[in-house]
Amino acid sequence: MRSEAKHDPLAMLLRQFFLSTMAGACAEYIARAEAGNWGYRRFLLELCELEAAHRLQSRIGRYLKESCLPPGKTLATLDEKLLPERIRRRLPTLLDGDFVGRAENLLCFGLPGRGKTHFLAALGRELILRHHRRVLFVPTFKLVGRLLAAKRDGRLESALRRLEIFDAVILDDIGYVQQAREEMEVLFTFLAECYERRSVMISSNLVFSQWDQIFKDPMTTMAAIDRLVHHSTILEFGGESHRARKAKDTSDTKPKD
Repeated sequence: MRSEAKHDPLAMLLRQFFLSTMAGACAEYIARAEAGNWGYRRFLLELCELEAAHRLQSRIGRYLKESCLPPGKTLATLDEKLLPERIRRRLPTLLDGDFVGRAENLLCFGLPGRGKTHFLAALGRELILRHHRRVLFVPTFKLVGRLLAAKRDGRLESALRRLEIFDAVILDDIGYVQQAREEMEVLFTFLAECYERRSVMISSNLVFSQWDQIFKDPMTTMAAIDRLVHHSTILEFGGESHRARKAKDTSDTKPKD
């Protein structure tokens, strides 16, 4: 039976058209169509929907792999009760994903351990799963290092062009750039290239008034902030450190001597 299906003229044609899922299911769906007395239109529609669903799942899997999102930092593991109330209220709107379509930015500020990275990673994953957006998660120092190496090799333009495939780029810990002038320049170039073209989602433990530590030059600092804020949502993560809270809870549950 399998050998017959493999050499069936219809299945062979479907494979030539790179419709491998349809080709593999063709014999089964012919049997279903005959048993259910389907018309040709329903038969074709069922096969096309199967192919489309398989391609979508493959695309989502590819997007998740290329995103470099940290494992475990998902919406399911995000403790929303620890988020400030204003951020909890904003979360459903952000999950709609419309801000990415408008190339708006999301800027998350707060001291270390307040859940900024987990929040952005979880949101980025949902943008892929729900809206099939292409998202890249990258620590800022790593992106800056790649762009700096590309610039020194005369490949900065092509390196920036490769990033254009992403609808949103999550820059984690922007405050930890080493602050050398060359690093400042490539980071500013990247942000300028993204302006009004794709979303940038940033976590930072430095408020804007401290960003001269990143960009060094006051005019460059002002220009970078101006581009980021122009179309953006700003979220402030306060409260107790989540890591400190977790460590305290773990300590409290240990048996006493």
